[in-house]
Amino acid sequence: MPTPHTRTRTFGVVPRVLLGLVLAAGPVTAVAHAVPGADSADVTAAAVAVAAPGLDDPAKKEIAMRLVSSAENSSLDWKGQYGYIEDIGDGRGYTAGIIGFCSGTSDMLDLVELYTEREPDNPLASYLPALRAVDGTDSHEGLDPGYTDAFKEAARDPAFQAAQNDERDRVYFDPAVNRGKEDGVGTLGQFIYYDAIVMHGDGNSDVSFSGIRQRALNEARPPSEGGDETAYLNAFLDARVWAMKQEEAHEDTSRVDTAQRVFLDAGNLSLDPPLDWKVYGDDFHIG
Repeated sequence: MPTPHTRTRTFGVVPRVLLGLVLAAGPVTAVAHAVPGADSADVTAAAVAVAAPGLDDPAKKEIAMRLVSSAENSSLDWKGQYGYIEDIGDGRGYTAGIIGFCSGTSDMLDLVELYTEREPDNPLASYLPALRAVDGTDSHEGLDPGYTDAFKEAARDPAFQAAQNDERDRVYFDPAVNRGKEDGVGTLGQFIYYDAIVMHGDGNSDVSFSGIRQRALNEARPPSEGGDETAYLNAFLDARVWAMKQEEAHEDTSRVDTAQRVFLDAGNLSLDPPLDWKVYGDDFHIG
């Protein structure tokens, strides 16, 4: 199996109730009070954008999970990855689960904290002090030798699977989809955003999702500003490739070149199957 990706994650605080979800579900007047300086027209447009169908359609979301799994795990069976855990030597400690939660980048800690809130008596609860201590490092101190076995044991618990799903959505999927809708890109564009935030995380650096997006905005206007969607997404993918090449572990850009760019070049902005692509030279198909 090819070496899994590594990611550059520089997270800020991501609240469990996202503004995008409030926009989608709450009354426009309530949101106007929550966003100082926003007028009703702006808020209405934002609410419509976030509420519009896209990658969050259940069938399209399933495709997104399988596409990411092809790059993360060389498999379309994303549901088979709840118990995956290893240190891939990228300086981020253990990488685990359906989206590659890392012990060195806060999201694994957040995951185990959420799981423990819901199920206090679980196999991972006793490791919370160690996870807090190693956050931001590649250390296994306090985790070895039992943590990997405990993680695999927890992965058989539907509550832990649900926690993984929920943290994936809160930290990666929902922000990417909502930002994509606000930028006026369709289902493929939302997936392109999602795959980028999965690998790079978000933050203020040039190689974070927001940094990549800003680099793209310097070259092309998004559809929400009257720009051409294909031109903008090509600019985003160019910026993504640049960011990947800033780290040796990201130098294989096939998840962009022979996957996302293939769909874009075919004009498949709705990410409709059938889909054929390659990652790390392996062929994949969704009918």
